[in-house]
Amino acid sequence: MGEGRLRNWAGNVVFGAGRVHRPESVDELCRVVARGRRVRALGSGHSFSLVADSDGELVRLDALPPMVEIDSDRSSVTVAAGMRYTDVAAELYRNGFALPNMASLPHISVAGSCATGTHGSGDGLRCLSASVSALELVGPDGDLVELDRDGSEVFSGAVVALGALGVVTRVTLDVEPAFEVAQSVRVEVPLDDLAAGFDEVFGAAYSVSAFTDWRSGRARVWLKCRTDVPAPVWAGGSAASEPVHPVPGMVPAACTAQMGLPGPWHERLPHFRPEVTPSAGRELQSEWFLPRDAAAEAFGAVRAVADRVAPVLHISEVRTVRGDDLWLSPAYGRDSVTLHFTWHDDPAGVLPVVAELQERLVPLGARPHWGKLSTTPGEEVIAQYERADDFARLARGFDPGGKFRNAFVDALLRPGG
Repeated sequence: MGEGRLRNWAGNVVFGAGRVHRPESVDELCRVVARGRRVRALGSGHSFSLVADSDGELVRLDALPPMVEIDSDRSSVTVAAGMRYTDVAAELYRNGFALPNMASLPHISVAGSCATGTHGSGDGLRCLSASVSALELVGPDGDLVELDRDGSEVFSGAVVALGALGVVTRVTLDVEPAFEVAQSVRVEVPLDDLAAGFDEVFGAAYSVSAFTDWRSGRARVWLKCRTDVPAPVWAGGSAASEPVHPVPGMVPAACTAQMGLPGPWHERLPHFRPEVTPSAGRELQSEWFLPRDAAAEAFGAVRAVADRVAPVLHISEVRTVRGDDLWLSPAYGRDSVTLHFTWHDDPAGVLPVVAELQERLVPLGARPHWGKLSTTPGEEVIAQYERADDFARLARGFDPGGKFRNAFVDALLRPGG
């Protein structure tokens, strides 16, 4: 245990908790939770929002004993919640297995990523949370609660739960046989072509990402092709002649291997290598999920304010996410296109631009990523979710005293009473 306050990875959030715990066993974690008044769990601290903040106590899960238990008969793996994806992935690969998807950063924790609907990219790939088949969590009285996909009617509400139901201790994920991926980049792709041929571009590989500043009218497109699956031929722009970084001008040393060199799935699906801390400098991030069929209109909305966006932007990334049935997943009930913005560390300059983008994108059905910056009030965000009242009832049932709430969660649960 330790006294003091923490900052998140970006430094833009100073956590309000007066005490931070780092339990070394599940039993110790249960005791901490049972004694606490208001308790929130903190993963790797990669969220830019106040989703993990607490006016009571924080618990970090990275000191819990690591666990990677593979069940080949059930094609699943059970892992300690505080483990990073990079460590889980390496162990899976050593045993001949793979996760279907990874985020751009492999450094993030499993529980925190799943709780906030974090995702990668791919027309057929759902957010990371959709691979969860079972959870164990600590309830408000310090008791352990187990939930699984087949045995719980509310499981779809408990995976992307923003920490509101309890502190997750272990997560069971679907796995599949290991595969290899070859990554290549196309440069100087016209944004007009990207919008007009959206389905062709994003269907050209297992995982596709497009990076742009919106003002230049050009994009760079990352194509991550499984070597065991034939990929359609798409040849927009021109092939990169050397490895490139998503942010123009930055050295690509932190990036995963490109130039069509095949390699293990976990060394290609993320954009960045796990042994390097990637950053364009101190930064802020926002992201919105929109219905996939609104992609062209969303592109137009952003390009209309490109002169406002570009001066405070490092880079923007466009990805696709398959829809799912998780109540608070930003991809709930619909295939989505996501617009991600990595901003300069300039809140005064960035927040008005975020508000302007929201004004244009929310009417198109935009849902903000739970872990990114947004100025939309919580009650307006949660109004975008059909199962909001169901989730509010679920949270009250699991945690009637509100031990696991914070201001962020309170704002979302207000519509449910």
